[in-house]
Amino acid sequence: SDVYKRQRFERFSVGMSEISRYWHKLTGDEMEKYGLKGTHSIYLLTMYRFPEGLTAPRLCELCVKDKADVSRMMSLMEKKGLVRKESVGKTLYGGVFKLTEEGQEAARHVSERARIAVEIAGKDLTEENRQIFYEALDRIVENLRILAKDGIPEER
Repeated sequence: SDVYKRQRFERFSVGMSEISRYWHKLTGDEMEKYGLKGTHSIYLLTMYRFPEGLTAPRLCELCVKDKADVSRMMSLMEKKGLVRKESVGKTLYGGVFKLTEEGQEAARHVSERARIAVEIAGKDLTEENRQIFYEALDRIVENLRILAKDGIPEER
């Protein structure tokens, strides 16, 4: 029914908003220790998965951010001593960004704290429910990615 669909939309919207708000608060609290904001955590954790380093275009792709955001974040993280750029050229796109030892330590810490937070957040879920949730989340993200690119159809 239309009422159910409307309630489902509201529940989905509020749930996503609350998850995002609480997650940003938690990551913000953890990143504050390094003089950074929660938004930096995505870069730190992404780079941690790639010890060989990442180019700026690859960071854009993996973090779903634009060039300007990557440039700002890498610059700030370099100033904080967490990231170094191994240059192949003088431009932002002519090198590879790698975590410094301090950056790796920060990433390990934030990764462990995130693991604990996710574990506690999902503590009441069975393993089967957890698996279903993540599969559903992956599908929702992919479908929203397509909708954001192509637009919402006029009719369904």
